Amino acid sequence: RGMWIREQKVKQYRYLLSVALAMALLAGACGDSHSDTTQTTIASDSRQNNRSSETTAAPRGNQPIAGGDNSSDRTVGTTAAATTTAAPATTLGPREEESRRGETEFPAPENENPFVDPRDDGLSTFAIDVDTGAYTVMRAQIDSGHLPDVSTIRVEEYVNYFDPGYAPPAGDGTFAVYADGGPTPFTDSRRHEVVRIGVKAREVTPRQRKDLSLTLVIDVSGSMEGDGKLEVVKDSLDVLIDELDRADTISIVAYTDEAWVALEATDGGDKDAIRDAIRELRPLRSTNAEAGLRLGYDQADEMYDRDGQNRVILLSDGVANVGATGPESILDRINEETRRGIDLVTIGVGISNYNDHLLEQLADQGDGFYAYVDTRDEAKRLFREGLTSTLETIARDVKIQVEFDPDLVYEYRLLGFENRDIADRDFRDDSVDAGEIGAGHSVVALYEVELDREAYESRSRAFATVSLRWEDSDSGRVSEISGEIFGDSLASSFERTEPEFQLAATVAAYAEVLRGSRYLRDVSLGDVVEVARELPFRQLDEDADEFLELVKDARRIAR
Repeated sequence: RGMWIREQKVKQYRYLLSVALAMALLAGACGDSHSDTTQTTIASDSRQNNRSSETTAAPRGNQPIAGGDNSSDRTVGTTAAATTTAAPATTLGPREEESRRGETEFPAPENENPFVDPRDDGLSTFAIDVDTGAYTVMRAQIDSGHLPDVSTIRVEEYVNYFDPGYAPPAGDGTFAVYADGGPTPFTDSRRHEVVRIGVKAREVTPRQRKDLSLTLVIDVSGSMEGDGKLEVVKDSLDVLIDELDRADTISIVAYTDEAWVALEATDGGDKDAIRDAIRELRPLRSTNAEAGLRLGYDQADEMYDRDGQNRVILLSDGVANVGATGPESILDRINEETRRGIDLVTIGVGISNYNDHLLEQLADQGDGFYAYVDTRDEAKRLFREGLTSTLETIARDVKIQVEFDPDLVYEYRLLGFENRDIADRDFRDDSVDAGEIGAGHSVVALYEVELDREAYESRSRAFATVSLRWEDSDSGRVSEISGEIFGDSLASSFERTEPEFQLAATVAAYAEVLRGSRYLRDVSLGDVVEVARELPFRQLDEDADEFLELVKDARRIAR
């Protein structure tokens, strides 16, 4: 165990050095008496005029607001520069540090969100996106007999790997916002609740999706030979090719220490030609990811379709040992192309020498998303079942701001999203970069809160207000919706919460235990196993069932 801890510290040290370098160059870019209800839709938008905003009242049930009889829409402001101001951060909450029971101790994360007193700072503001790579990286590492590196654990990506069960917005709305929650086995049930805030984007059918203009940038360096990485890439692309049609266009760039065009722009219906080009790729020499991306963007520029979805898709293990190797080296080009509407998707493969940080940072800067593929089933999930949501961006610069009532909330903390933080004053500054959301995607954020008794007893006063702001990817119009969370949207016990909430809370606890959260020092992997075993729909959900097995394997490895 001592050797494992020393290895983790070395990895953390290296990671922090890379973060410090990248961030320096990326600066500026980057419950006692409550009642039971089901999850609540607290806001849902309809298409609005340019730079408009609206507020909706919160129902107590799960009926949608937009287009419903109980909706009440009104304009509440403009989209000018922000009018809110950032309040100073506060110190950690009142919990004392406690030692873990009989299992490996994990180094505590350096940047974990603390508990905040709303009297000091009642606003919590962050960007949302749909990255899930951290969860599948963890799965691959557990399957290989190792615990995940602390630097790769991002709580929100674990939680958002799973379907939260939200209905899409009614009518022509872009988003619906939901809220529910209750006590969990991992929190002090006498004092603390977990609140789940969810966003569901409008859906687009495969027939409705835009034509695709895709440039695949494939790493064929020597590092891609180990672990069968290149074979995983080929299997994944085989799934993608099946989903293309003649209206789509695809080209392929390969790179080692230099880059070349392996397939010129080709009709998506010419599947044999595309497969032949991919089949001929072999692992060769060193890696120069920057050269590959630059040539990939050159190809994407030539293929640019004003009315389609333009994407550069990088498939790599993230190792870059020739030329400039940090994410800052290509940022200017990436930012220039994203302004044109050419987004960057990064797909990671392999475990040995895997660079999670580089691929995640590149996707963030490229207004795309980051995923990790370890099996053909995961490739099907990404490129077959979710092709439209994977590649059809409907909203850009999506931000959430939650305002907590200091009279009803003693303290709160956001679980995860540490590297998505946005200054409160920048919520309505539309020049500030945020996250991108694809059609039909859901995003979940969890807060641990301590509420005053009055929060449960009052049916007319909300303890929190959620605002969602975004830019329409087609029209460029900026919209904002908001809704309120009341105490009666929280269940009286964990067993009475929604099954999807129970899974989300359990997955978050697992991630926090793995990364050594200071707030779950008294929770073990064994505790997570016991709760996961009792999840009400586990046997009906393959992902939830697999999650239990992963937690059991992690506990065994940690002993």
